[in-house]
Amino acid sequence: MPSPTPPLQRIAISTGGGDAPGLNAVIRAATLSAVNRGWEVVGIRDGYDGLLLPEAYGEGGLIALTRERVRGTTHLGGTILGTTSRSNPARFPVKQADGSVIEVDRIDELIGLFRARGIDALIVVGGDGSLGIAHRVAQRGMQVVGVPKTIDNDLDKTVITFGFDTAVGFATECLDRLHTTAASHRRVLVVEVMGRYAGWIALNAGVSGSADAILIPEIPYDLEKVAQKVRQRAERAGDFTVVVVAEGAKAVGGRMSVVDKEVGQAERLGGAGEKVARDLHALTGKETRLVVLGHLLRGGSPTTFDRLIALRFGAAAVRALEEGRSGVMVALDPPTVNYVPLSAAIGRMKGVPLDCDTMLTARELGICFGD
Repeated sequence: MPSPTPPLQRIAISTGGGDAPGLNAVIRAATLSAVNRGWEVVGIRDGYDGLLLPEAYGEGGLIALTRERVRGTTHLGGTILGTTSRSNPARFPVKQADGSVIEVDRIDELIGLFRARGIDALIVVGGDGSLGIAHRVAQRGMQVVGVPKTIDNDLDKTVITFGFDTAVGFATECLDRLHTTAASHRRVLVVEVMGRYAGWIALNAGVSGSADAILIPEIPYDLEKVAQKVRQRAERAGDFTVVVVAEGAKAVGGRMSVVDKEVGQAERLGGAGEKVARDLHALTGKETRLVVLGHLLRGGSPTTFDRLIALRFGAAAVRALEEGRSGVMVALDPPTVNYVPLSAAIGRMKGVPLDCDTMLTARELGICFGD
């Protein structure tokens, strides 16, 4: 059992990285669970910027989270605290006099700001990057519990992350709609979805939405194999093809399509679908159109599944703090929520196992993966 710790009086909640449906449900559950224990709860605006950039936020960098403040927020997308993927306190971008930008480690300064504001413990809601920061903060003496969040579902040590179900559901609805227009015009429709380096969204939505080909990062593709699929379908009555492309998909011997990379943040992927659409048209001569779902997958109200998982995660994070745990992440291990060390959860991306049942089902259905 964890060693006893002094009673908590004030905790903080931070949401970092990309937004995901269910963030507000986590905030609400954690707030109510903590308030019911007699604790004060504050939210840090925009990751940690509310503390690290006082010139921008002044006294408004912390938001008091009360019953009234979180009322009616479970169904809302986004995060009432705001978020950012640009201000990693371990590699904080600082502009120099000559206009150049360097990265500075501000973790110790951040912990000092927590102490100065009477914050005893921290709940960090985020993906691999945010939880990596949480791990470093915990290593330097702050009581920290992490909550896994990403629509990409690529975090290790948890069966699923909230936001994924909502993203897959919306992507599937879009594929349903695109089938009718593809069939009407006998076109090839290429649909690019998010997921970064993992193909979970593309695979699950593609199979559910009856895609003819699915290209994922885990399987470098030979586009001629996809072109063969298009030609085969052109010989049939339907004569249209729907291809789902994960943003991290790449050709055999090729590289992922990167838009840019700025100081202090991860590289931004984009253009995979455009390349596939252009090259498929060249190979087949078929009229081809591209649809990029992009940030649409992050927005909107969370599904029932994501709401429930998010609420369970938020409440479990507060229980972990009360038990004196630190440096852990709450994780779904059906039928329960367990705790795993942050060190075991970060830096280990969970890709699609090529022998998983969904992959086997897809191949049985005749879906092409470009291999």
